[in-house]
Amino acid sequence: MPHLDSLADRFARQQRAARSDQNPGRTVRERRLLALERLLRDNAPAIADAVSRDFGHRSPAETRLLELFPSQTAIRHARRHLRRWMRPQPRSVSLWFQPGRAELRYQPLGAVGIIVPWNYPVFLAIAPLAAALAAGNRVLVKMSEMSPHTATLFAELIGRSFAEDELSVVEGDASVAQEFSRLPFDHLLFTGSTAVGRQVMRAAADNLTPVTLELGGKSPAIIGPGLASTPHFERAVERIIIGKCMNAGQTCIAPDYLLLPAGQEQAFTARARCVVADCYPDIANNADYSTIIDQRHYHRLCAYVDEARAGGARIVDLASGAVADPAMRRLPPLALFDVGDGLRVMQEEIFGPLLPIRTYRHLDEAIAFVNSRPRPLALYYFDDDRTNIARVLDETVSGGVTINDTILHIAQDDLPFGGVGPSGMGCYHGFEGFQTFSARKGVFRQSSWSGIGLFKPPYGVLFDKLTRIMMR
Repeated sequence: MPHLDSLADRFARQQRAARSDQNPGRTVRERRLLALERLLRDNAPAIADAVSRDFGHRSPAETRLLELFPSQTAIRHARRHLRRWMRPQPRSVSLWFQPGRAELRYQPLGAVGIIVPWNYPVFLAIAPLAAALAAGNRVLVKMSEMSPHTATLFAELIGRSFAEDELSVVEGDASVAQEFSRLPFDHLLFTGSTAVGRQVMRAAADNLTPVTLELGGKSPAIIGPGLASTPHFERAVERIIIGKCMNAGQTCIAPDYLLLPAGQEQAFTARARCVVADCYPDIANNADYSTIIDQRHYHRLCAYVDEARAGGARIVDLASGAVADPAMRRLPPLALFDVGDGLRVMQEEIFGPLLPIRTYRHLDEAIAFVNSRPRPLALYYFDDDRTNIARVLDETVSGGVTINDTILHIAQDDLPFGGVGPSGMGCYHGFEGFQTFSARKGVFRQSSWSGIGLFKPPYGVLFDKLTRIMMR
């Protein structure tokens, strides 16, 4: 763990370097992005192994699919579009100020900070890093203390590929994270829980540091009212279960609860069990199914189930015959029917393989339920009816949406990713990420033929006539 003085020193070096090189050119930015891409490509097996050790077990295939692949595409997208992103953008000029010209220029903010969570320690470091480096910044990255093997490896690999005043990785516990968030960054991006996000925002406020907060919340999945009578119902259940079981549900945009048309409970359960059996046969020994990150989170999830059962909920095993394994922190997926609103599983972000299910009779009821709760980070709607799809898109507010699937909107490099209200503030990915980590400078170029001299004092008859014409 670094001493806090060394953390301040590292930040100071980056800040000095950023001030001495205010606007690095495209060649420098491309070199940094390429170094990051090569680092991932050349060390993929070691990275997957480190992530797995942090979890107790996570499939290397899942790390390749959910972390390394989207990280590389994010970097390549930035490299491919960097020239266009950096180009000054012409803006229109009012008739009264022509033939002057206006443009918008993007410049690096300077020294920025990124605080990374434990659940996807690679992708949630690399995706904002790609945007920050493309924008020309120096970056200090704080990795989670709950993923120490990944943090140590990442720090070592970054140290080999980058100068410390370009990009540096910080390890350490919560006290280091608190000190990190108090540094006077030019921008700070935090990914994590809403509760910790509030603390980060308070700490950043002392320095007026602008923040991007990527938080969580309870992301709903809705199966449309008419879909149950179509062949697409089974695919909808499959995609919801797969989205829920990835990383054992430890995903900020995993479906957190399901709104199901009334009367479809049995059909859903039957199909869900088939999907789990197909994807994770012998789940107790299946190498593709992740374990829960630590004992605290494992016991938290078990407590949710115990409270729901005591409250009258019906708990359904989706992996037939599988039992929870406290020693291995392996928790098979469960569906929870008849859950009350007051239960913690319906109030708190689950971050595990538990799927509360509520039924509804009319789409109005489902939309109203979503809108009665804090704005979610993601929303998933399954339907073939375009009118219903349009209604859900128009009448609900969420950070992002995937129609007829789950999770996939986060992997679209040309879409912004972010939350709304309690689920987040600001966004990144692609050009929106480049904008987040850039200062937008408006520039007006005056023409030698300008008539602005007609509006200088002393104000007289000509001035009055001109201003009356301007204000018609």
